[in-house]
Amino acid sequence: MTHAPAVELDAVGRTFGGRAGLDGVSLRVGRGEVFGLLGPDGAGKSTLMRIVATVLPPTSGRARTLGLDTVEDSTEIKRRIGYMSQRFGLYSDLTVTENVRFYADLYGVGPDFRNRRSGELLQRVGMLEFSGRRAGKLSGGMRQKLALVCALVHTPELLVLDEPTNGVDPVSRRELWKLLREMAGGALTVIVSTAYLEEAEWCDRMALLHGGRVLAAGRRDEVAGLMSDAVLSISTSAPARARHLLSDSGPGLRAWAWGDSVHVATASPEEDAARIRSILSGAGMECEVVRVEPELEDVFVAAVGDWDG
Repeated sequence: MTHAPAVELDAVGRTFGGRAGLDGVSLRVGRGEVFGLLGPDGAGKSTLMRIVATVLPPTSGRARTLGLDTVEDSTEIKRRIGYMSQRFGLYSDLTVTENVRFYADLYGVGPDFRNRRSGELLQRVGMLEFSGRRAGKLSGGMRQKLALVCALVHTPELLVLDEPTNGVDPVSRRELWKLLREMAGGALTVIVSTAYLEEAEWCDRMALLHGGRVLAAGRRDEVAGLMSDAVLSISTSAPARARHLLSDSGPGLRAWAWGDSVHVATASPEEDAARIRSILSGAGMECEVVRVEPELEDVFVAAVGDWDG
């Protein structure tokens, strides 16, 4: 049996008081994928997630989740997905187990399956020993794990996670991603949004959003390969000064900070490498200029300016 894609968006738009939150977005997410939505704040990630989860209707275009129309079939879709929003509603005064039972009851999960499923999930996320602890006493990382269990307790086909690692420490972020990778595949598809570009390594495919539009979509290497310009990396003892000198040197050089170095996008790498050396040496600065393979950050910055994720 051939299944429809987990998500199909065709020229989907959404406006808020005349302002476009999404502008003609078309995407396909295959069954069993971990699909990432990457972009800075205001890119349209949460709006897209809410449309997929039937929380918001599109203003234009058509959206289908699990082969069903997100407007006409919203009740059926909600029964078959798990949705973890940025403000997922855990109840601080309830224990871990009580929170899971509450969400299981909301989804109509019977007590026998609920008890078995919740125990399996809590054990899998390493929280079984904290079953009796109140949610308000959990760390940020543990609260996100509990929210994940609540979103999975009814065995959904699609898990929609809106920036689940936002505000979580790096170790907990990595643990959460490892769990998602282990759980995805087969009957479970995962769509997750993030403002952290480094989290793209955990995704099978991704879409880069900015200003409500998709800049690029595909595997990590495919997305990075969409950058037509070459990237030069400049190492110097004063990268901030070097960046300003290059940015102010006239048209043709787009420079941005890259850790302790500076990256420049150029259509003429050999000519501009010589030009960069001349500019910086004229300012009394020694430098090393090498051509490097573009990363996701380079694609974003070259396309839209400074990345503030």
